[in-house]
Amino acid sequence: MNTNEFWALIGDAARDGGTPDTVADRAATTLASRDTSEIVGFEQHLRRVLDASYKVDLFGAAYLVNGGCSDEGFDAFRGWLMAQGRDAYARAVGEPDSLAELPAVRRAALTGEELGSEKMLAVAATAHRTATGTELPEEPAAKRPNTDDFWDFDNEDEVRRRLPRLAALFNEAPLE
Repeated sequence: MNTNEFWALIGDAARDGGTPDTVADRAATTLASRDTSEIVGFEQHLRRVLDASYKVDLFGAAYLVNGGCSDEGFDAFRGWLMAQGRDAYARAVGEPDSLAELPAVRRAALTGEELGSEKMLAVAATAHRTATGTELPEEPAAKRPNTDDFWDFDNEDEVRRRLPRLAALFNEAPLE
């Protein structure tokens, strides 16, 4: 599975809208109907996408948007971000502050909703189990950055400097 096929499958699953978990369910159903090698290829590509997106400033953005973030929370946040589509994902990886443009992020600033989807991370595992009745062969865990490279995500001045649009959105929004 190549990059275009990976994102096309996600885009097709998102076409009718719904939550990221609904998108994940649709993607898993579609993927389960394909050859096992494509299911494994989807998982391998997902790992590459996760590895490429493990950026400190994107982690900081997830921390701000979700009111805190663990490694697992960051994975789930990126699962949610995948369900937003290729363009939104690529934009956020290159410029995490661009997340301020997404309607769901703007809504989260008002409601305090946490954005994440573990189901998006399990699309291939679900498809493989459905198609074969067996577990997906394990892939190496997604890489993790050195936490020494993290900046202080609770430092409001640093947040405003690195993520000005998100900082304005979340500092001005009345949380319930």
